Amino acid sequence: MRARDLAEPYPFVTTDDDAMDAARLLARQSLPALLVLDADGQPHAIVPGSQVLRQVLPDYVIDDPLVASAAGGTIDAEIAERLRGLTVAEWLPRRLFPPPYVGPDATAVEVAALMARTHSPLVAVIERQGDQVRLAGTVTAARLMSCFLDQRGQPQ
Repeated sequence: MRARDLAEPYPFVTTDDDAMDAARLLARQSLPALLVLDADGQPHAIVPGSQVLRQVLPDYVIDDPLVASAAGGTIDAEIAERLRGLTVAEWLPRRLFPPPYVGPDATAVEVAALMARTHSPLVAVIERQGDQVRLAGTVTAARLMSCFLDQRGQPQ
């Protein structure tokens, strides 16, 4: 099976979108990661939910488990405030790795290997048309696992 067959639509935000809206998208749709596109519609970042949380939590909560256990609901307002007025580009982690992506002809095993190497819960599938790049969809870990389990005993 090829990436084009595995690719599914996936919600995305752009670098210019509001950070609060991006966080709400992640939460409301129970996404494993945020897919961020640049102004040209090309993959800019895939930020796993754990790293999104890292961006909104105060450092003192991350650094000290005792503070985290004692903080409880008092941190909620601070988390929301940290997002207010920021764009996604301003809010993204400073250290970004190139987003994992493949072309439409990549095999399921190639996609899975890339996902495993990059520790990403999804891989973008892009199509090139001349010097233009278009997002064809994404492949999630769940979709790959389903593909592998459904293909048991059948040649790929």
